[in-house]
Amino acid sequence: MTLRQFLFILRARRNLVLGVLVGIFLLVLIITLVLPNKYTATTAIVVDMNRTDPVFMMPSQFAPGYLATQIDIIESERVAQRVVAMTNMDRIPVIEKQWRDETEGKGSLRSWVAQLLQRQLKVKPGRESSVIEIRYTGFDPVFAAAVANAFAQAYIEISIAIKVESARQYARFFNEQTRDYLAKLETAQRSLSEYEQQHALLVNNNQMDIENQHLMELNSQYAMAVTKAADSESRNGENVGAVDTLPEVIASPLITSLKADLARKEADLGQMLGKYGPNHPLIIEARTQISSMKQQLKEETDRISASRGTSSVIGERLVTELAAKIGQQKARIMELKGDYDKLAVLRRDVENAQKTYDFVKQGLEQKHIESQTQQTNISVLTPAEPPMRRSSPLIFLNLIIAVFLGGLFGIGTALVLELLSPRVRSSDDLTQFEGVPILGIIPMPNIRRTPRLRLRPTA
Repeated sequence: MTLRQFLFILRARRNLVLGVLVGIFLLVLIITLVLPNKYTATTAIVVDMNRTDPVFMMPSQFAPGYLATQIDIIESERVAQRVVAMTNMDRIPVIEKQWRDETEGKGSLRSWVAQLLQRQLKVKPGRESSVIEIRYTGFDPVFAAAVANAFAQAYIEISIAIKVESARQYARFFNEQTRDYLAKLETAQRSLSEYEQQHALLVNNNQMDIENQHLMELNSQYAMAVTKAADSESRNGENVGAVDTLPEVIASPLITSLKADLARKEADLGQMLGKYGPNHPLIIEARTQISSMKQQLKEETDRISASRGTSSVIGERLVTELAAKIGQQKARIMELKGDYDKLAVLRRDVENAQKTYDFVKQGLEQKHIESQTQQTNISVLTPAEPPMRRSSPLIFLNLIIAVFLGGLFGIGTALVLELLSPRVRSSDDLTQFEGVPILGIIPMPNIRRTPRLRLRPTA
């Protein structure tokens, strides 16, 4: 269908279009005048997005969908029932009678009234802001304002109740956990104390330092003993068969004195041999003394040599004993180190149990305080006032809509009738018929320019 055909159809059926338009216009006008007036009251509340939420311990602005959650809370039946309780609407005889007529007394009256209030409630969030508008529509402006303010107050009270209930649940949880972690802390402390008493461990690591110092002393003594034994063995090997050349023999004062006395006696004996005969009593006495001194020198030298061998044996025995003591001390240190490692583990268990207990106890105290708080991050920005103008019906807007709908339905009716009963209104319509030749087009006469014929009566 071309625009030309569409205009021809509207021109031909203009009366129908106008009739439908006027009919719908009058119908809407009558309905608008008959409908009762409704008034919408608005309460604006502010949700502080920067205040830390006392239940989740995090700023509310970081909680995804926080405002959407608040809107759902406002629109919830719990808030609506709180409004009913605040306004005592469930005690009005008219409302109770209406409830009995519709439900035959089944169900809860408060819940039924709350659902009626929810139907007229509109909650709208602010654009890029934390302001929420609560709108309620009613037949009485004062009632509408009262209900809107009641919804705001009920929402604040329910929000506090939700947070307090959540805090109390957390408090009960932390209370149970506190008892459990206190028992764990006491068990860890008891295990640590028993282990320290059982192994006689010092509070600090001084005992380990003492044992390490003792091991160092044993190592030093062992090194000195090994050096001394090696030196004795080396000197024994170097002086085998030459006892007189031993350092101990040379350094002995007694041997030195005996050698000096022996040399002097031998010199005296040589002088006496030049004066007396070999059988002279003095010569015999001198020889006896010299023999006695040589025997004494030999005994002293043998004694020193024997004592030197004994000291070598004692040195080797001392080395063996020190080596054994060093092994025992190392084993003692390793055992002590294991004890201290176990002690460190027990101490860490006590520290961790103490930290966990302190954390849970702190949470318990915090939730106990929160369960008694009445603070909230919600406040009323603008309370609702009884509206001066009705919100519906809006006559001007309804009439504009009626004109639009009437014109739309009128045009639609004309097009439907044209489709049901097609007419030839222009040459374009003839093209729809196949095999029908067009001989010519008679232009439509201009009615304004065509002179009118006037009939004169004959005499």
